[in-house]
Amino acid sequence: MSEFLFEEFDEVSAKQWKQQIQFDLKGADYNETLVWQSPEGIHVKPFYHQDDFDKAFSPIPGQPESWKIAQKIFIDEEQIANNIAIDAINRGANAIIFTADEDFDIKVVFKDFPLENVSVYFNLKFLSETFYTKLFEFFANKEASVYYNIDIIGNLTRTGNWFHNLKKDHEILEGVIKKNFSLNLLSVDTTVYQNAGANIVQQLAYAISHANEYLNHLINSEANTEILNKEEAQNLNMTFQLATGANYFFEIAKVRALRKLYKVLAMEYGVKETCHIVSTPSKRNKTLYDYNVNLLRSTTECMSAVLGGANTVCSLPYDEIYHKSNEFGERISRNQLLILKHESYFESVSNPADGTYYIEQLTTELAEKALKLFKEIEKNGGFLKQLKEESIQKKIKESAEKEQQLFDSGELKLLGTNYHINKNDRMKEDIELFPFVKHNPVKTLIVPIIQKRLAEKVEQERLSNE
Repeated sequence: MSEFLFEEFDEVSAKQWKQQIQFDLKGADYNETLVWQSPEGIHVKPFYHQDDFDKAFSPIPGQPESWKIAQKIFIDEEQIANNIAIDAINRGANAIIFTADEDFDIKVVFKDFPLENVSVYFNLKFLSETFYTKLFEFFANKEASVYYNIDIIGNLTRTGNWFHNLKKDHEILEGVIKKNFSLNLLSVDTTVYQNAGANIVQQLAYAISHANEYLNHLINSEANTEILNKEEAQNLNMTFQLATGANYFFEIAKVRALRKLYKVLAMEYGVKETCHIVSTPSKRNKTLYDYNVNLLRSTTECMSAVLGGANTVCSLPYDEIYHKSNEFGERISRNQLLILKHESYFESVSNPADGTYYIEQLTTELAEKALKLFKEIEKNGGFLKQLKEESIQKKIKESAEKEQQLFDSGELKLLGTNYHINKNDRMKEDIELFPFVKHNPVKTLIVPIIQKRLAEKVEQERLSNE
């Protein structure tokens, strides 16, 4: 049957397709009618064809054969954190992301924890060489996949300050990495860029610039700062934490483009050319009113992460922005991923986007534009210098304001918030957490990158009128 179809129908060239489309438009301008421009400056065509490509697509480095379902757990009381983790694992999670504001009893948190089957991620909001050493010793003789996610620059971008100060933070980082360079230590948290309103090209460029600061500091012998020698550098691992937004195909391409960009960077330093990617849905488009729509948003965002090739995906509870951590919200977010993996067959193919003309083209264009921006940042002194001069913050703010204007005008729609609004919806009595930007004036070294949701102003007005 298939051979008959291929013999029966002649191949149609890109030129023939365009001629037919122009005929069907009956005089309307092709570019004005069907070609649209993304916030990143990419002109998206109505169709893509093999004639657009003069060579075969290069494989994406480091794409995983499978992906893990993660649940995030905050360690307040160790025994409670352990109970939640064990329950999540029994219900289908095969990765746990632990966050903590201070050190904790490691043995209690990991009591009866099946380390051989479940990956462990840490996002610690403090920096202590002593505590990291305790973690290393605890996991040393165990069959465990552990990602420590040390990111001192990430803390600087998010809070405006180092954990301690520039010198001490770097001394701790150097000491930890020199002794344990083969572990999964370094991380680049790019979620703050997306959640603050940076466009995709900016997110990619800042991610690579952020990573470059670490590699340049640890390996650059010309600058007399070589912490790792050539052999040690070859074992260095890098983890990227991404927030996935609502632009479905662009977000698939973003994950793929990041892998290609990191390979280019890694080759320059002689480190592993593949990186590890952990993805969560964006908070920027999540809403307080008609909150169940958040389930739809986070589902498609997780789909983008999986199809793009993330190693681990952690969904957000639909009520995370206004409710304290609760069993129902966490169970629903975990089940979203279980359904994608086991009932929607998102586990069946490891690289489903490979060879798709549209996504391949988006991947290439995003990577090229991000590489150009990265070079501009380096030409002007590098990522840290640009942060201190507030150039990065200003660029993100400009991008965020453009997106905010689209939302305010109604061109960018959030169902239940500025489109098909349920005026009878009431939320004031349900709020357990402050869902808006917190104004906490403290002295900072640099202007922090502020994460802000698009719907905040509208929601504040609605709450005041309830």
